[in-house]
Amino acid sequence: MRRFLAVALVVLAGSASLTACSSDPAPSDVAVAWAPNGRPAVVVTWQDGGQPNRITIEGVLSESPSYVKYIPVGDPNRWEIPTSAFPPDGNYKIAVATGTSQGGMTSKLTRSPVFDTDGPVRPNTATVAAQGRGVLINWSVPVAPQDFTPNDPLDVTGKKTQRYVPMIGRPGTTLKAIGPATTSNQQLIKSIKPPYVFQLRTQNEWGTRMGGQVLGLTSSISGSVPPLAQFSVPIRVKGRVILQQVGCDPEAKCGTQRATPAGVPVVVLTQVTPGARWTPAARGVTSGGGYYDIAVPTGGSRPYKITVPVYAKPGMITGESSSRPGYTRSVVRVASAGFAGGETAKKAGSMVAVAIAVKPAMSTTVMLQVWNRQARTWTNVKAMPMRQGQAALAFKAGQAGDFVYRFVVPGAMMFGRPMDGATTPGLALHVR
Repeated sequence: MRRFLAVALVVLAGSASLTACSSDPAPSDVAVAWAPNGRPAVVVTWQDGGQPNRITIEGVLSESPSYVKYIPVGDPNRWEIPTSAFPPDGNYKIAVATGTSQGGMTSKLTRSPVFDTDGPVRPNTATVAAQGRGVLINWSVPVAPQDFTPNDPLDVTGKKTQRYVPMIGRPGTTLKAIGPATTSNQQLIKSIKPPYVFQLRTQNEWGTRMGGQVLGLTSSISGSVPPLAQFSVPIRVKGRVILQQVGCDPEAKCGTQRATPAGVPVVVLTQVTPGARWTPAARGVTSGGGYYDIAVPTGGSRPYKITVPVYAKPGMITGESSSRPGYTRSVVRVASAGFAGGETAKKAGSMVAVAIAVKPAMSTTVMLQVWNRQARTWTNVKAMPMRQGQAALAFKAGQAGDFVYRFVVPGAMMFGRPMDGATTPGLALHVR
C-alpha cells in the first residue's frame, strides 16, 4: 500500500511539473517578411519575454515540411528561413512557441498569417522567326492560377512578378545563360546557327522552372531526279530529309539526336536557262519517316536541286540545306500519231492519210519511215515539214501486204539547252 502511494505521488508530481512547463507565456506578434538585399529567405519575427523559442512550418491544407529551428535565450527574436525549406505551390504558416531541443515545447503555438509559395508560371508556347543572321523568339505565358491567399504578407506586388533568363545549349556543352533576367516576352539573338536548344529559366521569389523551349535544327536532304523526262509530263522527285536536334538534361552536357518528322517543307528548284537564278519548280512536304515524293512539271532540259528552306513553327526552326543538282534531259513528247480515222486496213490504190502531233509545238522536219522486211531495216519514205507541232502526209496505198510505218522527230534546242527527239512506235497498215 505504501509502495502504491509512493508511485502515485511521483506520477502526480510529474504531472504537476509538465503542466507548469506547458503554461509558459506564448510568443506574440509572429510576422513574416522577405529578407533584405534580395536574399531568397523568409524573415520571421516575434515578441516574447526573453524565452528560448521553437520555430516550425505548418501546412494549411498542405503537408507540413520537417523543419524545426530552436532559438536560444538572448538571441534576437528574428530568424531567416531559406525558401528552399518550403515545398512549392502550397499554403503555409510559421508557428513559434517557447521551447528548447532538450525540454521540448513549453507554451502554446502562435502562428503567422497564411501565405502561399506559388512558383513561376512557365511559358507554354514559344515562336521563332529568322531575323538576319539570328532569330527573334517570342513566348506566351498562361494566366496564373487562382491565388487562394490574396494580399498575403509575402505577395510581391506589380504586374510583372516573374523574370525570364534566356539560355542556350549546344552539343557538348551545358545550358548557359546568354543574357540577364528580363520581364520581356521576347528575345532577339543577333547571330546564331543551329543546332541548338533555347530555353527560358523562369523565376520568381519562390523558385525556378524551365519552359519556352525552341529547337534550332540542322537539316540534310537526299534525293534524285530522273535523267529523262517527256516534255510536259511531270517527273517524280523522291528522297528523304533528316534533322539533327539538341537535347539537354539538367546539369549535363547536351547531345544530339536524329529526327525524321512529317510536315517539313521541301522545295524543288530549277534553272530555266543556263546561268539563270534558281527558281521554285514544285513544292511538297515530308511524310512519316522524313520521306518526300513530289511531282515536278517539266519543260526543256534543265537541272534540278531539292532544298529544305528555313522553316519555323512553334518551338522549332530548321536550317536550310540542299541536295546536289541533278540534270533531267527533256524528250519531245508524241501527243498522237496514226492513220486518219484510226483505220489500219486499206484497199490497194486507195489514199492513206497519216499524221503526228508533238509537244512542244515545234516547227521542224520529221521523217516518215517504213520497215523493209528483206533488208531488215527502216527505210526513209518522206521528209515532212512540221508546223506548230503537227505534220501530216497523204499517199496512195500500193501493193497488197502488211506494212509498218513510224515517224522520227529530230531533237531541238529549247531555252538554250538541247532536247532529245523522239520516235513513234510502229504504225501497222494492212493493204488488201
